[in-house]
Amino acid sequence: MLHYAVVFFIIAIIAAVFGFGGIAAGAAGIAKILFVVFLILAIASFFFKKK
Repeated sequence: MLHYAVVFFIIAIIAAVFGFGGIAAGAAGIAKILFVVFLILAIASFFFKKK
């Protein structure tokens, strides 16, 4: 449990740096693109999974 707390704390610190550093808009644009890419990959993996 402590490991998860440390990992989420580090993620929160990184998010704060992005949010207060003024590069949140660029990061949001990249996040939208990555979301679409990984969504397409997830759907493709459901259709082409091996049995």
